[in-house]
Amino acid sequence: MKHRRLGKTGLEVSEIGFGAWGIGGELWQDSDDKESLEALHLAVELGINFFDTALAYGKGHSEKLLSQLLKEHKEKIHVATKIPPKNREWPARKESRLRDVFPLSYIKQCTEESIRNLRVDRLDLQQFHVWNDDWSDDNEWRDAVDELKEQGKIRFLGISINDHQPENALRAAQTGYIDTFQVIYNIFDQTPEDKLFRECQKRGIGVIVRVPFDEGALTGSVTPETEFPRSDFRRDYFAGDRKTQVAQRMSKLRMLLDGEAKSLPELALRFCLHHDAVSTVIPGMRKPKHVETNCSLSDGRRLGAELIAELRKHRWERNFYD
Repeated sequence: MKHRRLGKTGLEVSEIGFGAWGIGGELWQDSDDKESLEALHLAVELGINFFDTALAYGKGHSEKLLSQLLKEHKEKIHVATKIPPKNREWPARKESRLRDVFPLSYIKQCTEESIRNLRVDRLDLQQFHVWNDDWSDDNEWRDAVDELKEQGKIRFLGISINDHQPENALRAAQTGYIDTFQVIYNIFDQTPEDKLFRECQKRGIGVIVRVPFDEGALTGSVTPETEFPRSDFRRDYFAGDRKTQVAQRMSKLRMLLDGEAKSLPELALRFCLHHDAVSTVIPGMRKPKHVETNCSLSDGRRLGAELIAELRKHRWERNFYD
């Protein structure tokens, strides 16, 4: 497993991280705790040392599962979690007020709850689960962060940027408070390259890439015939004719498979890893086979400039979360 520096934190993290939303259950019908724990332990064995969870994932269930891993490997791994918006609105609306989403007392309350769930004394990385860049100059969230750091309850602070809104954090980057940004970045959504990545490199902010497979589209497993269970959020994500749109685009991407990438998942992950601004990529993993496949791609190989240039042509700006 190759490692990269997580911005100015100085932490060396595995370039393949573990996205722990799926092990929280709820929206993932085939999530199984026994299998999830097997996947978590295998991840450590294969060199993953960065795990990303959230208080909202299964109402803390994902954090509690990770606490069992921390019990055995506390000194080996780094865990990042997130504060859910108090008003439970994902993403944050443009007109939303900080006091309704992240008031000071609520930031502290959620941080303490995550500490209890994970059974640790301090969080490696606490993140806001949504963001509105108009909040950047508000002292309330800064005061909460200062207090939590003074009390030794958090080490670093990050923001999980709203879906497909990478520029909705550029002002926050300038505050000096932000250690990491978590952002959607993949073959279809290349918008973080426009401004965000340059800002992160300039200011030493670590980049955590989420949704590298576009909720499964970039693995090639979504076809017009694919049916998702009623409880699976992808039922709405790929509603209407979206599965057909995806299938048409994937047929073109398949034509790029060769010696540099032999499968669509490999192509998708290697694309994310090619950019120097990226610290770690966190595909969702619920099963040991997911862990094994994803970890095998951390071999130091980079896609060539010619293939990257071809992949640039597959940029697709749309928002299936709407």
